[in-house]
Amino acid sequence: MKQKTTEECGHNCAGCGEECSERSLLVSPHPQSKIKKIIGVMSGKGGVGKSLVTSLLAVETAKQGKKTAILDADITGPSIPRTFGIKGGIKGGEEGIYPRETKLGIKLISSNLLLPDETDPVVWRGPMIANMVKQFWTEVVWGEVDYMFVDMPPGTGDVPLTVFQSLPVDGIVIVTSPQELVSMIVSKAVNMARMMGVPILGVVENMSYVKCPDCGKEIPVFGESRLEETAARSGVRVLGRVPLDPEIARLCDAGRAGDIEAPWLRDAAAAVRKTPKRKI
Repeated sequence: MKQKTTEECGHNCAGCGEECSERSLLVSPHPQSKIKKIIGVMSGKGGVGKSLVTSLLAVETAKQGKKTAILDADITGPSIPRTFGIKGGIKGGEEGIYPRETKLGIKLISSNLLLPDETDPVVWRGPMIANMVKQFWTEVVWGEVDYMFVDMPPGTGDVPLTVFQSLPVDGIVIVTSPQELVSMIVSKAVNMARMMGVPILGVVENMSYVKCPDCGKEIPVFGESRLEETAARSGVRVLGRVPLDPEIARLCDAGRAGDIEAPWLRDAAAAVRKTPKRKI
């Protein structure tokens, strides 16, 4: 059978029966890495708190006694290290690069850990960014990991495509916010995942509401949520709603994401734990 070229491929792996070059793009992790499950966290647009949800899911998983890691694939907009209060460089040797660890034991790697100053910009074109994501997978000595969360940049561009094609992602969580264009934006992320044949665990809505400190009433500051309607239209589950809470912001700014209690994400964390290993 003649294989399709990259130009001929429609990237719809779920509905394709050909053994084409797209399927051969999966790369092996570092020889000393044994990663059981990989969960991607993505959003259709920026500014919805995708990195926050990634961090809190990792914290919830680590608190369950699971060996947890975060691969920060948002190369030009990394924020994971600061959320956990990790600064400075990373160490490497003949065997490869070693990830940093949070106080909870969450292993992480991020482009910010490679910069002389965390405020230095990463001004790279798409191919270089995509290549660094692959290097985080192939050259980092992750060791034993039960769950790896991959924090992807917003949108459906080079990096999400690289992650879906290069890493054996077992499922994704889509993060959104209660805004007017949410339905269209969520649909784009859902459709990309389905084109790539990656299971969708569900949707998490961030900044869903503010809880009144006096009466406990939930106030939808960005308007009434349409999450249920959007999820039903896209055929995905609602995994949780994260409030807009100054305490969350304070702890993240202080590098104390590990101290945040996130009961709103327990269903999402349970969905992650129940995710079956994807057959590639």
